[in-house]
Amino acid sequence: MLVKLFATLIEFTGKRKLEISGPKTVRELLDELERTFPGFKKELEKGHIILVNGKNIEHLQGLDTPLKDDDTVSIFPPAGGG
Repeated sequence: MLVKLFATLIEFTGKRKLEISGPKTVRELLDELERTFPGFKKELEKGHIILVNGKNIEHLQGLDTPLKDDDTVSIFPPAGGG
């Protein structure tokens, strides 16, 4: 699947896009990203939005949202400003 990272997550990982295969849920994907980039989950504790094919996982099955290899997952850190 294609994983797109934004803002501070690009700085943290040094990557804008990643190709990852294997994870069956968003939770498994985050575990994989944590293994690849230690501290990734800590970075997300500041707040985040995760979209699967453009849909917020909050409106799907949350961290248990199923993933397929042809999905696109976008992960946004919190937006600043006001």
